[in-house]
Amino acid sequence: MAQAAPAPGGTSRPGGRPEIGERADVRARPPDVFDARTHRIAHVAVPVVLGLLYGYWVAADARQGGDITGGNLLLGWVSALVFAVVCMALLTLAPRMPREVHALLWTAFTGVAFGFLYIQTPHSVWRTVLMSLLVAGCTFATFFYRYYTREDAFGRRVR
Repeated sequence: MAQAAPAPGGTSRPGGRPEIGERADVRARPPDVFDARTHRIAHVAVPVVLGLLYGYWVAADARQGGDITGGNLLLGWVSALVFAVVCMALLTLAPRMPREVHALLWTAFTGVAFGFLYIQTPHSVWRTVLMSLLVAGCTFATFFYRYYTREDAFGRRVR
């Protein structure tokens, strides 16, 4: 026969009805592919890598095709450091907040990061503010929807 074997914890009956004695309201949790050590390393490595990319981007925008200077390198490294530290702090603290504050924290981070990046280009301050508010508004709408549909009022994930 050319049928796949049923997955552990999955339904093997058509219609997804539970077997006799099974509870219909319990869902199997997906397997965690990585162990706790890998998650701890990723909790630091991902913000550092994103910070380095952000710092390079800020330095490249500020340089505007000119020569690489010490000030330009300093701007890139400081931007990378600040981005990575704030990102790590948000990854640690934001999930402990209510869903509205959680979304607002990520919105502020995204808006400020985008605004600082955008102001390095030769655009006006007003355009930078408007673009940052637009990006922050879209971020808030997306994150609030995500947290509102996947968390209860106390910040616990709903599965």
